[in-house]
Amino acid sequence: MTSPTRPADQLRDVQIELGYIPSNPASVLYRCEGTIVLCTASLEATVPPWLAGRGKGWVTAEYSMLPGSTQPRKPRDRGGKMDGRTTEIQRLIGRSLRAVVDLVALGERSITVDCDVIQADGGTRTASITGGFIALAKAIEIAVPGSRIGDGPIHDSIAAISTGIVNDVAHLDLDYKLDVAADVDMNVVMTGAGKFVEIQGTGEEATFDDDQLADLLRLAKKGIRELTGKQLEALASC
Repeated sequence: MTSPTRPADQLRDVQIELGYIPSNPASVLYRCEGTIVLCTASLEATVPPWLAGRGKGWVTAEYSMLPGSTQPRKPRDRGGKMDGRTTEIQRLIGRSLRAVVDLVALGERSITVDCDVIQADGGTRTASITGGFIALAKAIEIAVPGSRIGDGPIHDSIAAISTGIVNDVAHLDLDYKLDVAADVDMNVVMTGAGKFVEIQGTGEEATFDDDQLADLLRLAKKGIRELTGKQLEALASC
């Protein structure tokens, strides 16, 4: 778990294992200390019926927390029934990934990015976006030989991080203990070029001012720059 001595502007330790599942090279085990997410990207040579014949592809995502990822045990989603949090998170992951993909250049193909939380210690949605992008980029690299970020269907990288105000101090990358203590928490999704895709900020029975908002966004930008470097390093290594 995260050390209580971690500086407020420092990311948790991130470890990325690309090709974690031997049968799927577009699989990523993404660890940010106590949070562990398995992200896999699967390619199909078809598109949803509503896209058929339109000359463009589709990218979507599914998100799940495995029963043993939290205490108490989280019941499995069955029969197509998902709780509201799961639905909201997987929609966030899907639209974040689509933000950096040229669906016309992808062609009539579909890619599903599955994000399965093995262990949760805060930031599972942001870890899923950051790790899910690596899996997506690898899948597209395989589907469109010679393609690279900025030269092919993917025109930029995407990553996400949390920030928050805890005891009047802005913190980067909240683990569970920081998250539950936060007066304000925020999730930020950004491209490698520094453009925002989504900002979700909420005061928990609290308010925040312009200066605090600026501090949270400054930390998010710093964290995402560092995560972008780690994503590119992982993709270059495999």
